[in-house]
Amino acid sequence: MKKNYLLLFILIASFASAQNDTIIQIQLDGAVISPNRWSSSKSNTVQKVISISPKDVQLQNPQTVADLLGGNTEVFIQKSQLGGGSPMIRGFSTNRVLISVDGVRMNNAIFRSGNLQNVIGLDANAIQSTEVLMGPGSLMYGSDAIGGVMSFYTLTPQFSTSDKMLVDGSLMTRYSTANDEKTAHAYINLAGRKFSSLTSFTFSDFGDLKMGVHGPDEYLRNHYVIRENGEDVQVTNDDPRKQVQTGYEQYNVMQKFRYVPNANWDLNYGFHYSATSDVPRYDRLIRYRNETLRSAEWYYGPQTWMMNNLSVENKSDKGFYNNVKLNLAHQFFEESRHDRNFGSSDRTDQTEKVNVYSANLDFLKSINSKSTLYYGVETLFNKVNSTGEITNIEDGTKEEFSSRYPDGATWNSYATYVSYEFKPIEKVTIQGGLRYNHISSKSKFNSQFYEFPFTEAKIETGALTGNIGVNYHPTNNTTLRAVFSTGFRAPNIDDIGKIFESEPGSVVIPNPDLEHEYAYNGEIGITQRIGKFAKIDVSAFYTDLKNALVRRNFTLNGQDSIIYAGEMSQVQAIQNAAKAYAYGIEANLEVYFTNQFMLRNSVNFQKGEEELDNGETAPLRHIAPLLLRAGLQYQTKKFRTEFYVNYNEEVSNKDLAPSEQEKDYMYAIDGEGNPYSPSWYTLNLKGIYDINSNVSVSAGWENITNQRYRPYSSGIVAAGSNLILAIRYNF
Repeated sequence: MKKNYLLLFILIASFASAQNDTIIQIQLDGAVISPNRWSSSKSNTVQKVISISPKDVQLQNPQTVADLLGGNTEVFIQKSQLGGGSPMIRGFSTNRVLISVDGVRMNNAIFRSGNLQNVIGLDANAIQSTEVLMGPGSLMYGSDAIGGVMSFYTLTPQFSTSDKMLVDGSLMTRYSTANDEKTAHAYINLAGRKFSSLTSFTFSDFGDLKMGVHGPDEYLRNHYVIRENGEDVQVTNDDPRKQVQTGYEQYNVMQKFRYVPNANWDLNYGFHYSATSDVPRYDRLIRYRNETLRSAEWYYGPQTWMMNNLSVENKSDKGFYNNVKLNLAHQFFEESRHDRNFGSSDRTDQTEKVNVYSANLDFLKSINSKSTLYYGVETLFNKVNSTGEITNIEDGTKEEFSSRYPDGATWNSYATYVSYEFKPIEKVTIQGGLRYNHISSKSKFNSQFYEFPFTEAKIETGALTGNIGVNYHPTNNTTLRAVFSTGFRAPNIDDIGKIFESEPGSVVIPNPDLEHEYAYNGEIGITQRIGKFAKIDVSAFYTDLKNALVRRNFTLNGQDSIIYAGEMSQVQAIQNAAKAYAYGIEANLEVYFTNQFMLRNSVNFQKGEEELDNGETAPLRHIAPLLLRAGLQYQTKKFRTEFYVNYNEEVSNKDLAPSEQEKDYMYAIDGEGNPYSPSWYTLNLKGIYDINSNVSVSAGWENITNQRYRPYSSGIVAAGSNLILAIRYNF
């Protein structure tokens, strides 16, 4: 069946493309921002940068930003629930990769080492461009940027080119069958010559996700829990493919103002607000204990993110800069967790609020035609408020309970950096730089519920990071690059002061004796244009992580177990207890047969291990399986389509990290009775047609053969056969 679909598409596309056999030229250049915070030529960049264009986003129609990122083999997305998406880049994830929005760091003091879903707070429909910097980005972005940096640039207000007021915008609505998705998006741009306003709004309603037909029976949702006559009742699911308790709602609002008084000044203000409904934590709702579902409730409360951002840019031909940009921002995060065991009337509720204030001052100075200097300073202030309580759902009474984090904890960062770009000859670009980052944090612990052998934790740590690399063009068709870079991650409040149930029977407690972890990374790459019709890009990397912060067994007052939430639990804590390494190869091939017909293939192979307490090694938890994507594209002036295959290799039981081997409720079972992640593939077809200059219709058929699969380490099973229809009106 798979071969028949592929053959049919090739025949149709080949026949249509025969109308025009002009060969187009492949470009090796382009512009990127993420490597140095200023727009620069991609052909001069020493690190690999992936760019995702709005054109690609419109064709793919992702439901969330996590799905947008997951369309590339270089980024693997893990999901514990439908309202989630935790990116993995080069063997690292969560608080070892960094998210940037319009130049503002999103990572805060409670970004955890477990899977997190903050990236879905962004609106995929309001993003102008996306860049993923592969490998350490600590030179420009500081702590956490070990595996990579995901930079999102939202829609920018545009100006009128005449004295007449400019009014333009877009309306879009989308429906998807697999989870009954209903999305509506609108934005409007109002502008004069010097002042402009852009308003964007998106609302999405996601129902329960339905999995595919062909795949492991272990993935089926056979039972779920309802509340009936004041009691918890486990009922049989009439449709085991329907993942009951996965649906949620989300809305995003963005308002931007831009003022350009003259050619030398550019002022931008942006307001972003995102909120979800309650989001069921699906992977916690499918655990059994004695043939009964363990949890009656387990959900995240509304996830809220708000950002106010003021950016001021100035250009000058004299003095110590040509361009300077001041970026001031305030962010507010709120999240909560709510869980209740089956048959219990007590629900545990924990709520976290984080306020983050940041300031970035970045300079660019062109010394001469061969030399450019980038330098700047950054400061961040985080304050965490955390509360906990137990609610009796029968009578509504509440009592105080241990908070997840120490209430009132602070985490602050101060940094300065300098980077230098030198072109000794036209074909060679050399880049290098250094950054010094100082981290200061303070936490006070409440001994009301647990007797800790300490009352507070103060951490002062600093790290010097940098990179040196070269980009060489021996011919017009070839680009060679090599870079050595370092990155670090300072312990945050999640590492230092967290109290939570990491898994059934285990509880993580605070550890004030932590130091930063440090990564060394080497990377080489080649981009080769083959004639005028093909391009291949290959990168190989190796990253060595020292002093790694990992979760290990611990003791509290000499005891290795304590009572937590009514259950005897093994004591654990985050510790500088490991070394880890990751290596891999990423390859992309583009072949343009004609102006209309092209082939795009990509593959991502990576391996990694970490050191255990006994000196042995085990697979690194966030190493993605072998990923392969092969696609055929066809386009005309009004129509564009792509047929593509996604493939993920099997992860056997012995290749699962120890923490993953314990999660048998999430995995299929092999012939020896052990959990493993089977290989899977999907066939997919997407298309978009411009009816006229204002109206376009896009449609897609994902997972055509209705495969039932669960991406590695994910708690939720992916969508089965999914039909997508979207209509867009531009005015």
